[in-house]
Amino acid sequence: MPTLADRFHRISQTISDASLRSGRPTESVTLIAVSKTHPPESVAEAVAAGIHLFGESRVQEAKAKIPLAPSRTRWHFIGHLQRNKVRQALPLFELFHGIDSLEIAQDINRIAAELGLFPKVLLEVNVAGESSKFGFKPVQLREQIETLISLDRIQIEGLMTIPPAAHEPEDSRRFFATLRELKNRLESEAHLPLQHLSMGMSDDFAVAIEEGATLVRVGTALFGSRSGKAWNASKADTLDD
Repeated sequence: MPTLADRFHRISQTISDASLRSGRPTESVTLIAVSKTHPPESVAEAVAAGIHLFGESRVQEAKAKIPLAPSRTRWHFIGHLQRNKVRQALPLFELFHGIDSLEIAQDINRIAAELGLFPKVLLEVNVAGESSKFGFKPVQLREQIETLISLDRIQIEGLMTIPPAAHEPEDSRRFFATLRELKNRLESEAHLPLQHLSMGMSDDFAVAIEEGATLVRVGTALFGSRSGKAWNASKADTLDD
């Protein structure tokens, strides 16, 4: 059975190959190990394999897990951020991937000012217009981008999307391309430099890289299947280096 280190090596090779096909250096793509529902022991195993950047989507789980993980880990929030969790979340994460409405951006801006923080964020775009998903519609984002830029505490670093579920990775390509084209359009129209495109997960991250992804969110291909339940911190011990 492959170890986590074996799976990481295979994922790294896929990232390298996809980067080469897209004409970019491997270093232009960053792997985010999606550790939600997995215990600190799994995070420590990943750190030992050479991974230091992890993604969580539940604030309470992350708040309990982060102090128990090796100290050199870094953390991104990759889920939908509830407005009542903003104050707890802001000190925990270096980048928020799923800022999906003007209202949550305004809440983050206000609370960040109170906490003396300047959070980095990605704007989530619902490129397929799915009613079951959060995110700005592309036209809506273009209409609201000047207001978002005017928020003086948040630092907009790029865009993020989750395409519809697909049978084949290739089926997601057009949605990734749409996000890349929107990024280019916003950079031109709003004179807003956007460093990152967060797109691609375990099944389709190679295609996402070919279409310009700089951040790929990989969980199952690295850690294995998730239970679906948040990790329980009640009996955990601190793991450190």
